Amino acid sequence: MNTNKKQLFLTCFVYLLFFCFGCAKQKASNEIEKKPNVIVIMTDDMAWGDISYNGNKNINTPRIDQLSKEGASLSNFYVQQVCSPTRAEFLTGRYSHKMGVYDTSEGAERMNVDETTIAEVFKAAGYKTGMYGKWHNGMQYPYHPNARGFEDFYGFCSGHWGNYFAPMLEDNGKIVKGNGFIVDDFTDHAMKFMEENKEEPFFIYLAINTPHTPLQAPHKNWNNFKDKPLKMFSETHKKKEKPQKTNAALAMVENIDYNVGRINDKLEALDIKDETIVIFFSDNGPAFYRWNGGMKGKKGRPDEGGVLSPFFIQWPNRIKGGEVVNQIASVTDLLPTLAEMCEIPYATNHKLDGMSLNGLLTKGESSKSLEDRIILNQFYNKISIRNQKFRLAFTGELYDIEKDRKQLVDVSDQFPDVKKELVAHQERYAKEIKEYNPSEDKRPFILGHPDAIFTQIPARDAKPHGNIKRSNRWPNCSFMQDWTSINDSITWDVSVPSKGKYNVKLYYTCPEGDEGSEFSLTIGESVLDGKIVEAWDPPLQGADKDLYPRIESYVKDFKTLDLGEINIEKGDFRMTLKATKIPNKKVMDFRMLLFERLDKKEDLSMTLK
Repeated sequence: MNTNKKQLFLTCFVYLLFFCFGCAKQKASNEIEKKPNVIVIMTDDMAWGDISYNGNKNINTPRIDQLSKEGASLSNFYVQQVCSPTRAEFLTGRYSHKMGVYDTSEGAERMNVDETTIAEVFKAAGYKTGMYGKWHNGMQYPYHPNARGFEDFYGFCSGHWGNYFAPMLEDNGKIVKGNGFIVDDFTDHAMKFMEENKEEPFFIYLAINTPHTPLQAPHKNWNNFKDKPLKMFSETHKKKEKPQKTNAALAMVENIDYNVGRINDKLEALDIKDETIVIFFSDNGPAFYRWNGGMKGKKGRPDEGGVLSPFFIQWPNRIKGGEVVNQIASVTDLLPTLAEMCEIPYATNHKLDGMSLNGLLTKGESSKSLEDRIILNQFYNKISIRNQKFRLAFTGELYDIEKDRKQLVDVSDQFPDVKKELVAHQERYAKEIKEYNPSEDKRPFILGHPDAIFTQIPARDAKPHGNIKRSNRWPNCSFMQDWTSINDSITWDVSVPSKGKYNVKLYYTCPEGDEGSEFSLTIGESVLDGKIVEAWDPPLQGADKDLYPRIESYVKDFKTLDLGEINIEKGDFRMTLKATKIPNKKVMDFRMLLFERLDKKEDLSMTLK
């Protein structure tokens, strides 16, 4: 080889080395810079004891159990005893009573608009954010998930839903029809979001709405349980337990397990499992008694059985697999923990109640603040206090939970100083809760927020007057019925932030022979008249899918009636739906009003995308 060729060869070789080194350096830099993805899976009314990991021999949940093998489990992870408070606390890192969330419907589930959510924190850090499933923290803007940091939302905003097979749902405000079994559908959307955003960090909140009633499950899951004898029963209420009801809930949990597996399999298929944090827990204890480790209480009570949740966190190569952490922890801890794990600096409008568990989970480090902490469990006047060893029950007993998780022995006389200290905390919280939560919630429902195209005003949020009544005492997916008089009305207290022009659709049913009723919708000085021209009387849905009789309202396939356009001025109003003519027996069964903003619609569409 002559000198020139040697020189050319050496030059090319050096350039190749620099190129390869540069590529490797760039790849390493990208891997360092890319923050971990986050997937938070929350179930609904699932007991601590509903999984095989915690000893239930009635069911096998291999994919949920796998999270414990590949990640860590927290044996003392606490949530609140009902849905909305737990969800609000996860989203904000703060106790629910501080943010206007004091119940589960009719507006009491809404987080105050000045709260900072975990989705807003991650979105500000460059994350793509998606939420799929049950929201239950407000329906109208600015309470809607799209207004609280989630760029993509598919699901429902109510506390429960009346049908789990291809039901009416919403897709970023638009009313759509679901596809197949609801949990499978939500998981499909979450996996699509993962695939679309695999090259950049994403934050997913998959809020599975089962095994909350109504008890419905895919045939393949129910077939595995419908004739299956129970091996374990509720230790506290065995005589009252209904095996078919228990098996229905377990069939739904089996479906959850299947979908947790689908999420993990998708992470592996996309080759992003090592860079993704996965969390799994439930929003509260079981709605009815079944095997739950012999613990006292269920949903609605701040005893161990109502507020102890299964909890797993998986983060390959960063959190040791199979680790069991006994430190008491709260759902309020998730915002600070995940932000620190993802190295996201953040500021919130209010001081957090939660603490970061990052050091504990990734390094095995504890701190005095964690070890000395107090956790509050509360719903209305049921206030219970937990420290690392003891629980002060809302009824006054003191239990040593480290020795007595079932709360069988009151140890108040043995530990008077401990009880005195926890009672002081209980009294302080009782005073604070009273100060934060007024006796009457005067917040109106927001109609026509300037950042929203669609505003849903459902029967759930209305007040019936006269003969009109709800289809069920639980408002969430109920409708108004027995509308038989022109003296009857349906009202909402609404606040319109800015004037606008809207098209209005009404969702109704009406039996044949009752057509012809006329009515008016009044909002301040604006009036829109309507008439029921077409009969539409579909059967109630749900009974044929229910695996055990429900307590909630059945639902119907409601028809839409286009009422036309209306101009609404800015202000606070008593919005009224009232009949003006009833030629036959009744006006209609009423489900919802849907307002679509017409002015600035194109600009809003671009903004929301």
